[in-house]
Amino acid sequence: MGVLPHHHAHGEPAGHMVVCGDDGLAHRLAAELRDVYRQRVVLVVPGEPDEGLAGIDAPRVSRTAVLMNRFGTVTARSGARPPEGTSGGMPLPVQRILSSSPSEQAFLRAGVDRAAALALLYEDDETNLRAALAARRLSPELRLVVRMYNRKLGLHLEELLDQAALVAAPGIDRAVLDASTTVLSDADTAAPALAATAVAGSSKVVQADGLLLRAAERTPPGRGEVTDPGLCTLALLSSTTTDPAGAEGSDSSGAQGPQLLPDDLTVRSAAGRGSVVLETVRYAGPALPPRRLARRCAPLRELFSSRLRRALAGIVASVLALTAAATLATDANPLHAAYLTLLDLFSIGDPAVGEPLSRQVLQLLSGLVGLALLPLLVAAALEALGTFRGAGALRRPPRGLSGHVVLLGLGKIGTRVLSRLRELDIPVVCVEEDPDARGLPLARSLGVPVVLGDVTEEGVLESAKVHRAHAFLALTSSDTTNLEGTLYARTVKPDLRVALRLYDDDFATAVHRTLRAAHPDALTRSRSVSHLAAPAFAGAMMGRRVLGAIPVERKVLLFAALLVGDHPQLDGRTVAEAFRPGAWRILALDTAAPTTRRPDLASAHQDGEPHQLLWDLHPGYVLRPQDRVVLAATRRGLAELLGSSPRRPAS
Repeated sequence: MGVLPHHHAHGEPAGHMVVCGDDGLAHRLAAELRDVYRQRVVLVVPGEPDEGLAGIDAPRVSRTAVLMNRFGTVTARSGARPPEGTSGGMPLPVQRILSSSPSEQAFLRAGVDRAAALALLYEDDETNLRAALAARRLSPELRLVVRMYNRKLGLHLEELLDQAALVAAPGIDRAVLDASTTVLSDADTAAPALAATAVAGSSKVVQADGLLLRAAERTPPGRGEVTDPGLCTLALLSSTTTDPAGAEGSDSSGAQGPQLLPDDLTVRSAAGRGSVVLETVRYAGPALPPRRLARRCAPLRELFSSRLRRALAGIVASVLALTAAATLATDANPLHAAYLTLLDLFSIGDPAVGEPLSRQVLQLLSGLVGLALLPLLVAAALEALGTFRGAGALRRPPRGLSGHVVLLGLGKIGTRVLSRLRELDIPVVCVEEDPDARGLPLARSLGVPVVLGDVTEEGVLESAKVHRAHAFLALTSSDTTNLEGTLYARTVKPDLRVALRLYDDDFATAVHRTLRAAHPDALTRSRSVSHLAAPAFAGAMMGRRVLGAIPVERKVLLFAALLVGDHPQLDGRTVAEAFRPGAWRILALDTAAPTTRRPDLASAHQDGEPHQLLWDLHPGYVLRPQDRVVLAATRRGLAELLGSSPRRPAS
């Protein structure tokens, strides 16, 4: 399942990577493939091919120019071909091809028919779907990695493209088919890490794409405190007993940053440091958001106010008292007395002329109660109508709310994070400027309070009760807006726990240092969605289905299933000998026979069948070529393993 080294009809070498898109994820993925995996990359971005940079709108030119300078990218005009080979062992700059749409002509200019893999990272699901179908027609054996926000549509698309590849190339290798199409979502990849920043204490849990890997982030233990070591320690955090904030804002690999996959000696000597521990291994399937169905009908206490309910209770008590008095005064049976009382109450009974004085007095009293009942019925109708109208509107934060999470931004990322927080039963108040934002329907269905307005305007965050909040998550697509919201929130509550979404690592480091200097007692976290998602997309393009990614501060640990025989670093070694600190570590062994083994570990849970994975591996177990193992790896560690895979012959 390595990279397929196709050859063009003219003898030109093939096997390069093509990335389509023009947002942060596309550029980050291009850099990941070039710098970590040493691949030749062609980046297809929107624009008119005959006009070069002039064909791109001004805002896109500015952003693209900055990113291209950072990644060392070259612009190609119409008819240009991808770069071939490398120079001096170093990867060539990423080549950029301009195209107004992901058409077959653009794919041919990018060499998709000769490429090993294609990533479609447009923000529109429909655009990615159309482009994937066109690319599959050009190359049935092309490895496709598609970005899809709609989970159900992505599942159907993956099945459709695999079937199309099998029909177009009946003799396709099974291993190639298994990795031919991968549908991923950057929102789903990043949401667990972003949601985890809002959970306090040592029970922070991050799931690897909801699959089978579960890791707990533990705060530094106190003096004399003994904690469960778990299955293994995946990382040592930058946070310590004396410095709980650590170096969250930095992406450097220095001693102050997180240390991934440390050896046992390093773990024992790292007293007082936080850690990420593989604690339990079990499936956690998707759950319905709490109380989602219960919100479809409003309870009685929400239909009518307490004052109205008390008034109606008084009317009912008066009717019962009048019925009892009529029963005693007229010697009538209780049912007949109640019937007469109700007739008098609604002024539809005959006047009690010529009847006993007691009956006449009771009739007058019933009429007075009926006069009081009429406005109460009108008020009840108006309140019920207003409640039903409000059920389809956005809720306002209730009075007395505290200990909640203020979520800024209900775009793609914010929507997924909101769903995660509600699954954890964490109270949330959302702040959104756009009245047509993607996540507003979800917030409405979950009954989550929403404040519409610009976060920089006075009174918006106050309406979200940020002064009584537990944490503030700034997850808009604008680094500037996230920073502005964070600064304003800190002016309202200086010790507020903050996590903000920042794309640029250098900018994140500067922001983190500044906020720590200004508020040393407050916890500040920064996350980059593209930084979290790019390794999973890159691993899929290299032909391995990455099982999941666990963020560790601003770094990422990847989990993948590999065949031992494809990697000389693993074959014939014991589990202890195969462990390389800081690069990779074997976690589990697939005990299923090679003939009955499922190609995708994720499919077993989807079919309702358990995995056959042995997690408590003996360090002296010798790895055999036919063994399949699940391992945790850093980005460069996984790149080294994949780069050592034997090349399959061209078909």
